[in-house]
Amino acid sequence: MSEFAKRIGFAAVAIPLVVWAVWAGGAALAVLLAAAAAIAAWEFYKMAIGTGSVPLWGHGVVFAALIPLFVHARFQGWWAPSIDIVMLLVLEILAVALWVRGSAGKPLEVVGTTLLGALYTGGMLSFAYTLRYHRFALDALSGTLLVALPLLLTWGTDTGAMLFGKAFGKRKLMPTVSPKKTVVGAVAGAAVAVVLSALYVRFALAPYARLTMPLAASLAFGFLVSAAGQVGDLVESMLKRQAGIKDSSALIPGHGGALDRVDSLLFTLPVAYVLLDLLLVPAA
Repeated sequence: MSEFAKRIGFAAVAIPLVVWAVWAGGAALAVLLAAAAAIAAWEFYKMAIGTGSVPLWGHGVVFAALIPLFVHARFQGWWAPSIDIVMLLVLEILAVALWVRGSAGKPLEVVGTTLLGALYTGGMLSFAYTLRYHRFALDALSGTLLVALPLLLTWGTDTGAMLFGKAFGKRKLMPTVSPKKTVVGAVAGAAVAVVLSALYVRFALAPYARLTMPLAASLAFGFLVSAAGQVGDLVESMLKRQAGIKDSSALIPGHGGALDRVDSLLFTLPVAYVLLDLLLVPAA
């Protein structure tokens, strides 16, 4: 089977699953995010080990998966995990690091890498849940449209950067980190996101979610989300280069690993949430 056929096959399964989970919300979305976070965290720790680090990857994978579930519990009003719970988890990881590795095993480095992997994956992906239940999301449709916006802009940025970068890109953006990315591609990707943002607000959010923002705000939103996604892509490229690997794993046929698919979203989701909270207003 060709790489293209593998990509199509994966998309045919993944896209309906994601759409259904976002629309359904609640436990369905939380479980999907927890599974994605666990897999992405495992790939992150595998890369970290490749650089010589020694994280407590089992603890980190569980911690990453728990974060979306904690967020779900809080939004459903079942239980609101306090900072005390988080601090206990941190202390538990530190205690295990000291017990298993000893003082010579660099316990502070172990704790730092373990916590970073969990927050980088589970923490950032959880913003998809907070977008779904944004304070302005009055129903399933409006919540789904809010989640779809950063996904659309991320896809638009990647597509624009790839097409224009291949056709016209000569000057490399950061050759020591990602040799294929070009300045033209980065600018084109941002331009595509800016246009998509304005169109989406005008023709999707305003009529169907009854939410809007000024034109200048929607243009700025598209640019900032695009920039965040490109930084997220470069961050994962830096991690992979340091670990000496091309893909985070071979889990997804034709796509590499889960972290390769969500690297930009780990940055665009939280940025989109903060900006939408500031810029959105009810449509007249």
